[in-house]
Amino acid sequence: MSRPKPEPVQVVKERRDAALADLVARVPYISFMGFEFERRGDELTGVMPYRPDLIGNPMLPALHGGALAAFLEVTALISLSWSMAWPRIEAGDTGDILPKFPKTIDLTVDYLRSGLPRDSYARAEITRAGRRYASVRVEAWQDNRARPTVQAMGHFLMPEPVA
Repeated sequence: MSRPKPEPVQVVKERRDAALADLVARVPYISFMGFEFERRGDELTGVMPYRPDLIGNPMLPALHGGALAAFLEVTALISLSWSMAWPRIEAGDTGDILPKFPKTIDLTVDYLRSGLPRDSYARAEITRAGRRYASVRVEAWQDNRARPTVQAMGHFLMPEPVA
């Protein structure tokens, strides 16, 4: 019995990158805020590049808490959607493989320290993803991942599965 020949690595990377770009492009707010996503395998890292208009308190200066909370919510949403699409991306499905977005039920944000005027990074960990709802924990940091600036726990209503 012969095994099918694996796809070239570049083809797989291009398919993954195109799927992520399509997923991110479906949320106009992401480009408005300037958020970006970096992919390594199935792991995503959100990036919020520093811009002066993101400053909330010019006296410190510190990043606006609303911008940080939005960054965490978007990172959780994109990570959750990415995990839903991943099996179909890896199977090489073509066509509309991207799922509908989950809807935010709630997001609890803990501000741990002031966000300095520099780039911020975030990663989400999906703690539960069932048929009806999902729980996602998100953490953002700036210079040192061991010193997070803000973290959040969110619950999301899952969309109906696509056949």
